[in-house]
This record gives sequence, C-alpha cells and structure tokens, in this order.
Amino acid sequence: MKASIEAVKELRKRTNVSIADCNKALLATGGDIDKAVELLKQRGAAIAEKKRDVAAMEGIVEAYIHHNKRVGVLLELNCETDFVARTAEFRELAHDLAMQIAATSPQFTSSDELPPNLELDPQTVCLLSQPFIKDPTKTVQQVIADTIAKVGENIRVRRFARFELGADH
Repeated sequence: MKASIEAVKELRKRTNVSIADCNKALLATGGDIDKAVELLKQRGAAIAEKKRDVAAMEGIVEAYIHHNKRVGVLLELNCETDFVARTAEFRELAHDLAMQIAATSPQFTSSDELPPNLELDPQTVCLLSQPFIKDPTKTVQQVIADTIAKVGENIRVRRFARFELGADH
C-alpha cells in the first residue's frame, strides 16, 4: 500500500512532521490520518523522553514586552546546539513561551521546584504544567516535547523573569 499525496499533505499540515515521517506513519496505520496523528504524537513523546537527560547548554534569551508596555519577560531557553537555536521552530517556541509567561505569571518552571509545605496548584504556578495559551488541549510541557520531536534535540526552560509595572514581586 502507498499513502496518497493528499493524505501525506494533510498529515504534515496537522503535525508539521517531515514528509518521510508522515508517509511512514500513514503506512503503519493503513492510511488512517487520525491514527497516524496519534502515532506521531507517541513517537514525539518517546523522542522527548530519550532526550530528557541530554545536556542542553546552547540556546537563546528571548525578551518579550507586552503591547501595553506594562509587562515584560526574559526567558532563557536551552537546546543542545547553536544550529537548533537558530531555527524558526526554536525561536517560535521561545517567543510563545515568553508570551505564556507574560499572560499566566507562573512562579516556578516545574512542579519539582514547588516547596513541599505549600499547597499550590501546579497548573497555576508551574509553567510546564500550565495549559498552553495557543492550544489549551496541550500543556506547555507537551508543546516543548512536540518541538523536541521536530528538531531532534533536548529543549529545556532554564529560567525566566516576569516584570510587571507596579507589581512588588
């Protein structure tokens, strides 16, 4: 069986995965686009899990100033190589994460940083646990995992700072 060009185009449009990977996923699922999307998500998660402990020392510092000039964010986003740091996917992720921080004001990067004696909701105070503002069906961690699958390198939010005019924190 051979996957149709239309099916490959549709799958690529929905997942932004390479044409070769789209074709393989369609062949593996008998041409079912929805099953192929799910298969590619699982593969992406597996790639992200494998890359989790790989050192990520390159990257960029993203600055975002909200249109009202009252909120600003500095974000350090790391990857493995400077080549990936210059890609459109990585830069778009950095920008989206900075906007996420500006909009949701997380206090911590992940739930691992939560103080043990405080009862805080990770979805509210932890960046990686929050629903992604551009697609609330995904968490920020899932969006990062999707980008890891696309670029093939580990990506890590190292640190961030959010500034708001008149705020005391």
